[in-house]
Amino acid sequence: MRFSILLVALLALPSGAFASACLTFVENWPGKVQLVSLDGFALAAKGAAPTTISYVSHSTFRIETPEDVVIATDYFGANGEGRLPDVVTMNHAHATHYTDYPDKRIPHVLRGWKEGGKAEHYLALRDVLVRNIPTDLRSFGFEADGNSIFVFEIGELCIGHLGHLHHEPSEQHYAEIGRLDVVMAPVDGTYTLNLQQMVRVLKRFKSRIVLPMHAFSPSGLQRFLIGMEDEFDIRIEASNSIQVSEDTLPTKPTVIVLPSGFITTPYDEFLTLKQLQMIHL
Repeated sequence: MRFSILLVALLALPSGAFASACLTFVENWPGKVQLVSLDGFALAAKGAAPTTISYVSHSTFRIETPEDVVIATDYFGANGEGRLPDVVTMNHAHATHYTDYPDKRIPHVLRGWKEGGKAEHYLALRDVLVRNIPTDLRSFGFEADGNSIFVFEIGELCIGHLGHLHHEPSEQHYAEIGRLDVVMAPVDGTYTLNLQQMVRVLKRFKSRIVLPMHAFSPSGLQRFLIGMEDEFDIRIEASNSIQVSEDTLPTKPTVIVLPSGFITTPYDEFLTLKQLQMIHL
C-alpha cells in the first residue's frame, strides 16, 4: 500500500523536472529503499559547504544555501539580516504568514495557496529545489489547500517547513513530502495541531533536526519538549542560526530551540536563552 502511494506521488511530479534525494520508493519498510533520481537537477556531493538556517520570528526562517540562494519562509515582510531573499514562501492562515505586498525586487514569491485551485511549485534555482505539498486550513472556517508544506532540497539535504499545519498529514501527504532531515514545526498547540498530534507527526518523520516555531508561551514550549524528549535529544542554542549539511547532521534526532533574531515582541521575549534555560525538562 505504501509503495503504491509513493509511486502515485512520484508520477504526479513534472517529468524530468528535477532530481530528488528526498523522495524514495519504500517497499516492505524497513526493508528495501530505492532512491528516486530524475534528470535535470544535479545533486551535491557529500562534504559540500553547509546551509545556514536562521530563525527570524514567528514562522519565518532564513535559509542560505552554499551557492548563496536566500530563502525566507512564511514571509510577512521580515527576512532577517542580510540581502533580500531570492525566494519567499507564504501561507494563508493569517497575516503573520504572508503579505499582499512583498518587495517587488524579490524574484520568486511562492504562495502556498491558490484561489480556486491548488498551488503547485517546483522551482530549481542553483543548488536548491523548492516544492510544496498543499494541506487544508480548518481553524476559522475551512479553506481547502490553504496551507502548504514547503520542502527545500539542497543537494542531498532535505528541509521541510510545515507552515500553519491544521491536520495530520495523510499517507498521500507523507509520500509527497518524502524524507525530511530538518523540519520546522509549529508548536503552539492551539491555532495549529494540538501538541499530541504534532509530537506524533514529528516522531513519524524522525527528522534528525526539529526546529520549533510558532510557540506562544513558555509552558506550551515546555510541554512540547517534554513530549519529544523520550525519542529526541534537546538542545537550546544561544545563537539564532545553525549550520547544517547532509554529513554533519546529529546522530540522534534532536530538537534544537533557536531564539528569535528580533527580540521585539512578547512572543520573542520568552525565546531568549536565559528564559529557555529555566524550562525544566
